[in-house]
Amino acid sequence: MRPPSALIACLIALLTFAGASARGPTDDVATNRRTVLAGDTALQVDVIGIDDPARVAMLQRWVEEAARATVLPSGRFPLRSARVEVREARSRGDSPVPWGQTSRGGGVSVLLYVRRGASYEELRADWTAVHEFSHLAHPYLGERGRWLAEGLASYHQNVLRARAGLLAPEDAWRRLDAGFRRGEAVGGGPTLGAMGRQRGGTMRVYWAGAAYWLEMDLALRRNHATTLEAVLDRYAQCCLDGTAHVAPDDFVAALDRAAGIELFAPRYRDYAESTTFPSLIDSYRALGIERSGAGLNFSDAPAARRLRASLTAQTPKD
Repeated sequence: MRPPSALIACLIALLTFAGASARGPTDDVATNRRTVLAGDTALQVDVIGIDDPARVAMLQRWVEEAARATVLPSGRFPLRSARVEVREARSRGDSPVPWGQTSRGGGVSVLLYVRRGASYEELRADWTAVHEFSHLAHPYLGERGRWLAEGLASYHQNVLRARAGLLAPEDAWRRLDAGFRRGEAVGGGPTLGAMGRQRGGTMRVYWAGAAYWLEMDLALRRNHATTLEAVLDRYAQCCLDGTAHVAPDDFVAALDRAAGIELFAPRYRDYAESTTFPSLIDSYRALGIERSGAGLNFSDAPAARRLRASLTAQTPKD
């Protein structure tokens, strides 16, 4: 879920989404529906309350492009089916997508609020849609697993956008690092597993979680000849139920079974019990990334360049 800029925006979006789900998308408002297919999976995209055919087509194109950034290696979306609802909203802020949320009641749905008048270029440059679609790759993990859920989406909103050509690779690393710095700035506190929605902990929850998934992806690529996406793909095909409430311990154990190794669960326990932001030293050393003031330096060492490229180089998709 995108962190709200104000509590009132959160409440309005939640109430509107709940009401729309109860009424159905066609009650009292114009609904423009398109189905996006990937293998044997489908997303139903409803653009609601917009009468301009050209704008509807543009929003549908934007949603499809963002959704296809999350297609798994087997060529499918994580879930067999899900619904996407796009609405416009007046917003005084600069964000082209001021609110996004994934709902799991009565089927899995993604809600995206688009700023009225936001251009295609502005929408493509925004991270919210890919962040929300990334939540379709895991079940509901509850408050103890919130850092896993939001961390995966925060990690993917950068690396998957780079692979889809929506973000330059070095920009993806800079944005990840900016998030890590925001998490580090929170300082210590309760264990990560106990943070949930505690006030003031959002940046640590999101970005310590992202550091976990980066560490897992690097370990899989460097030591086990596979990738995080490949493991999530196997999990999606064998085990994923988008509406299920799964304990985070069970989720990471299932990922270990899908990978055929013991990796996710041991580090999950370390992260969940930590009271400070995780160290990035080993991950950055492997990637050939060094902080320089507020910026980053990138090593030209071949191994580091190959590893960075494997994570963020543009990957053509059918």
